[in-house]
Amino acid sequence: MSAKRLLVALISALILLTAAAVAQDEKNEIGGSLGRTFISDQGIQGANFFDPIVHTGKGLTFNVQYARRLFTAPVFAVSGEVIFLDNHDVDVNAGEYGHSVVPSDYREFFVTPAARLNLFPTTAVSPWVSFGAGFGHISEGNQLIYGGVNPGKSTTSVVVQGGIGLDVKVWRRLSARGEVRDFWSGEPDFPLAPTGKTRQHNFYVGAGAFWRF
Repeated sequence: MSAKRLLVALISALILLTAAAVAQDEKNEIGGSLGRTFISDQGIQGANFFDPIVHTGKGLTFNVQYARRLFTAPVFAVSGEVIFLDNHDVDVNAGEYGHSVVPSDYREFFVTPAARLNLFPTTAVSPWVSFGAGFGHISEGNQLIYGGVNPGKSTTSVVVQGGIGLDVKVWRRLSARGEVRDFWSGEPDFPLAPTGKTRQHNFYVGAGAFWRF
């Protein structure tokens, strides 16, 4: 399934979930945030050229979230949530002219159902932790950064998500949210730049808002 078709399917599912939950009394929430994703640089095994390190840019990233509260008590609340994160333009650099080994960019998106635990859910300020798993897809550019056709392919892998955050009530059912999430995913396919690793951490830092209904 192409990335565009998958995105349409995810948005459609989110609309259906929202429509089905309208009649509920503030047990549901929908929102999103905007931020950056940080991916660590990695060394290239057996490289004999200048700059044998895969450098990854801090891509502008957005996510959309839907959650439903399953249990509420004065001290804590448990919710089920689904996070859709799109890091749509990850800049990449490694090698040099004559040793072109990575594409100039790639795109990654993650879909991870999760459980979230909020502390003091009925107060104006509520910290939380989240943990879950889903899948991720990485699609690469067709050309290498210093010329040539990219032999790498798009990849799909299991993704484990863990996060912490803080919700602050702003007005009525509207709240602000700051969050840090780690999406532990498979690596991009770089056959000309082997790192010896199969997975990578994608640290998302963002802020946004959500509406409870």
